[in-house]
Amino acid sequence: MQIIREGLGLDFMGRRRLATLLSGVLILVSLLSLATLKLNPGIDFTGGTLIEVGYAAPAELKQIRTALDSAGLNGAIVQHFGTVQDVLIRLAPREGMKSAELSSTVLATLQSTGEVTMRRVEFVGPQVGDELTEDGGLAVLFSLFAILIYVALRFEYRFSVGAVAALIHDVILTLGLFSLLQIEFDLTVLAAILAVIGYSLNDTIVVFDRIRENFRKLRKGTPLEIVNISLNQTLSRTLMTSVTTLIVLLALFFMGGEIIHGFALALIVGVLVGTYSSIYVASSTILALGVSKEDLMPPQKEGEEQPDSVV
Repeated sequence: MQIIREGLGLDFMGRRRLATLLSGVLILVSLLSLATLKLNPGIDFTGGTLIEVGYAAPAELKQIRTALDSAGLNGAIVQHFGTVQDVLIRLAPREGMKSAELSSTVLATLQSTGEVTMRRVEFVGPQVGDELTEDGGLAVLFSLFAILIYVALRFEYRFSVGAVAALIHDVILTLGLFSLLQIEFDLTVLAAILAVIGYSLNDTIVVFDRIRENFRKLRKGTPLEIVNISLNQTLSRTLMTSVTTLIVLLALFFMGGEIIHGFALALIVGVLVGTYSSIYVASSTILALGVSKEDLMPPQKEGEEQPDSVV
């Protein structure tokens, strides 16, 4: 008798070695980039001054950068904030110059670029930046550790290793892209990384739940075949969730303004690699660790007959 099959009948696990090679290359490139180029931290982590100004007419960012460079304020990050008349300026710490003095210098410099008014000034000290860096790293580590325990208790230890392997894969690739492109890494991007962990875990849990269910239902079939069946059964749900999420994120990226570009990009990359890792990294890991039907069968009470298996 043949095993009941659902979905498109795609052989996902037949390509798991190729997928593992691809993931290994991408992770290696990401780690090399993080070790050499490193991340481009924003003032949330390095410390510095954030100044928001408003113009009476649309502001020319190139003209503003040129004026700041001429005044000796090199390296300023200038971007629109909300509208083309609102400008956000980020400056690294200036030795011997206080925040109030720096903001006055910037405002005086920008008078040559048009009618401008000061909206707000925020200063982040280097010590605060160091604390944010440490706390942000701890937040990611603690979330991964909590997930490891949760999945181990809900499923089985092989599943917990697979879930965490997929999450680490997603985080490294997302950070690697930000390092390669030298996109500013600030607190909003860190928040996006944590959101990616949650999104990817949710996708992986759905796949794992179906794998466990099929291991208990199907009498015949190797673990590889059962995993393939489960992936095909959850494929439509996975694609629907990913596509609808990406539509919202693409709208944020293209229409949300410069201030949330990093946040939206991190989530877009995270959704794409999270969908991929739920199929190939998490599922391939549990197969590599030797998961079997006996590992997932509920304990049988004495005198209780086994239910009929689906064939």
